[in-house]
Amino acid sequence: MAVGSRFKAALLAQRGQGLCWIPVCLGLGIGTYFSLLREPAALWFAAIGAVALVLGLAARKTPEAYSQLLTGAMICLLGFLIAGARAHLVAGPVLDWRYYGPIEGRVVAMDRSQSDALRLTLDRVRLDRVAPHRRPARVRISLHGNGGISPKPGQKVMTTGHLSPPSGPVEPGGFDFQRHAWFARLGAVGYTRTPLLAATDPQDGYGGLIVFRLRMAAAARIRTHLSGDIGGFAVAVTTGDRSAIGKDALEALRASNLAHLLAISGLHMGLLTAVVFGALRLILSALPGVALRWPTKGIAAVGALIAAVGYLALSGGNVATQRAFVMVAVALGALILGRRALSLRAVAVAATLVLVLRPEALMGPGFQMSFAATTALVVVFGLLRKVESDRVPRPLRPALGVLVSSAVAGLATAPIAAAHFNTIAHYGLIANLLSVPLMGVLVIPAAVLALVLAPFGLEGLGLWAMGLGLRWILGVADWVAQLDGARSFVPGPGGWVLPLLALGFLVLALWQGRARWSGLGLVAAAFMLWTQTERPVVLIAEKGTLVGWMTPEGRALSKAKAAGFVARNWLENDGDGATQFDAAARGPAPGPASKVIHLSGKRAVAAVTQCSEGQIFVASTDAQALRDMGCRVIDPGSLRRTGSLALFAKDQGWVMQSARARAGDRPWTHWPDNPPDRDQYVRIKPTSRP
Repeated sequence: MAVGSRFKAALLAQRGQGLCWIPVCLGLGIGTYFSLLREPAALWFAAIGAVALVLGLAARKTPEAYSQLLTGAMICLLGFLIAGARAHLVAGPVLDWRYYGPIEGRVVAMDRSQSDALRLTLDRVRLDRVAPHRRPARVRISLHGNGGISPKPGQKVMTTGHLSPPSGPVEPGGFDFQRHAWFARLGAVGYTRTPLLAATDPQDGYGGLIVFRLRMAAAARIRTHLSGDIGGFAVAVTTGDRSAIGKDALEALRASNLAHLLAISGLHMGLLTAVVFGALRLILSALPGVALRWPTKGIAAVGALIAAVGYLALSGGNVATQRAFVMVAVALGALILGRRALSLRAVAVAATLVLVLRPEALMGPGFQMSFAATTALVVVFGLLRKVESDRVPRPLRPALGVLVSSAVAGLATAPIAAAHFNTIAHYGLIANLLSVPLMGVLVIPAAVLALVLAPFGLEGLGLWAMGLGLRWILGVADWVAQLDGARSFVPGPGGWVLPLLALGFLVLALWQGRARWSGLGLVAAAFMLWTQTERPVVLIAEKGTLVGWMTPEGRALSKAKAAGFVARNWLENDGDGATQFDAAARGPAPGPASKVIHLSGKRAVAAVTQCSEGQIFVASTDAQALRDMGCRVIDPGSLRRTGSLALFAKDQGWVMQSARARAGDRPWTHWPDNPPDRDQYVRIKPTSRP
């Protein structure tokens, strides 16, 4: 058979799978948009739209085999356009200078920072001497001072504090907080050490704030019955607020691969709706008049959908919860229509809706992990359906289902979790087998019971039972975390690793025919690229406050304190589990790296009286005096143009890469108008070959 005929036959074999490939094609277009270094001009968007239209029309007049290719290409272009439209629709003012002065705004969200400080998100912002058209739509401030009021949802508050534009990546190619803040409509972040004052009483009449108040009231009520980490866990499961979980408990949950139980996800939403669906169907089936005349399955599904809507509102309706709701709503809709609830088509519909509404979700671990787990479960259980069920004794089937589900979901999400969080929990399967079933049989049913009894003031009964289950889960997490070798650390992968891994996985899951095994080659290539990832010899923070040198023992840091977020991210991306304090105690930088010298503060800069060839001074304050001496200097002034820096040892010397070069100039990046001399690399001749 000719190559063309084989190719045509392979394409025809994909008939019936078109729906499943829609989110894949959308994702390719969305990913392409976010990978660009320059924002396309309006003319480019118009041209892409025209090409998409032409492809769509051509697909209708093309033979079926090739029309699928044209349709897929059209959807890719539509994904690109959707991402671009979303980026410009959420546009808002971003502070482009450091601000200190009065800050006033309405409290629309509360959480805690990584330093455990209370953090407020404010809208209706007012800043001193800042014109209305330049005010950010939202700002986020951390409260580090003592005293002041306890803020309430919807309350207008005021203080005096520091605000800055959202910071860029902590290293070139790292997590882009600027992009995250752009889609969250955060135009500035900062802190205050001044007591918080009330400008007005909490305001009524705003739907979002009413829900916010209900969440806070529910959280307070839960904490009256359950204290400590158990209460914080219960609040996280019900309202999505994870601020009350202690650092030790949180670290144990992460080390045991149980931290996903804190975030309201498809698991929680699925368990809740399953409990409500099962209870309603049991009640309706017990009523002969109803069971014989009415479609009890559909009615129970509608009731479960209503419960899911309520859970979505109570949990705050963040992006992750919205994604979980969409997945559950599609499954329940299938039940209402008499279709199979969990199928690849249902997963595809849910993924398509999420990508159309929130295309930026594609870039986050939540979307990637949840849909990887769901797709893998559907595929594996679809294969198991073909196996004769009589081979497994009936009493063992539930336990086997839990075992298979945990193993499959764990294997599907492990590479993604390792890529984003740089850790592998070696006993995560054991921890999940001991904990996840309890979420389904005790914790979630008890939460539903507490909600039903709350209007009568009897929620304590349900919360008591819920507390028993959560105490067990925290105990499992602590036990597993203390086992020898509970987790290991891996370096962060390069930019192509996750796309190749995802594409290989999807080819294995979706492609019909022997060519699906080519997906294994893509997966192998992804892991091969991962092992070849090169970490920078020297890292420089975007404000010059921290420098990290790679040594035989791991990365040595210039400070044991300060810039903690930057230090933690550098070490995690290295695959290094050391603390900042331990990293700061490591030996001096070897070889030419020792020529990169960190100067912290004005006194350190003033103490330099001469410089030698090959030296690079990194200063945390202005170092113009050193430039006047002929020294090579990196200081906050130059870093504002480049962002954080990474130095690699090459044959020709040092190769310097900037965060600006990797992030590009996009709507969410706010670099000065004067770019560095070279956008991507700057070569520095060392005194000796590194």
